[in-house]
Amino acid sequence: MANYKVTMRYATSLLDLAVEKNLLEVISSDMVLIAETLTKSPDLKRAIENPIIRPETKLSFIDEIFKSMINSETLHFIRFVVKKGRENLISEIAAKYIGLREESMGIVNVEVQVAFELTEDQKNNIQERIGKILAKKALCRIRLNPEVLGGFIAKVNDTVYDASVKHQLVILKQQLLKGGTSLN
Repeated sequence: MANYKVTMRYATSLLDLAVEKNLLEVISSDMVLIAETLTKSPDLKRAIENPIIRPETKLSFIDEIFKSMINSETLHFIRFVVKKGRENLISEIAAKYIGLREESMGIVNVEVQVAFELTEDQKNNIQERIGKILAKKALCRIRLNPEVLGGFIAKVNDTVYDASVKHQLVILKQQLLKGGTSLN
């Protein structure tokens, strides 16, 4: 819980800075780059998060890797996080920042599970319908899951919209059993 509050505070501060300096897109792409780099390089992430390594050494790693790749405001922010001893939260801060930015822009990420590969029209239709339901712009990541049978399951944050054939069959079975009718 304490990490959530700290992460939220840093991410909110960075978002405020990005809006104030009119660098929202630049800092957003920088944070995506930082998050991806730390994910793809577990050795770098371990080195930055290692409490035994001195902060000055960590700052030199960060400068060496990111200085020519990211905006100076983003670099200054990351250096500030390290100086405050919160370098173990950089990945979480980046993810939270990206989430807050998308939220402020009315964008919601949706994970959609389908039974079979969809056409572009079907993908756009699902994305459009979910966007209308949520009254936001939906960005859908579609995964194949043969257990769905048909239809789709959409997950937005902690909410699941189950429009799958499997779910409809479960509901039908419950209704039939409730009415005293046997399925056999």
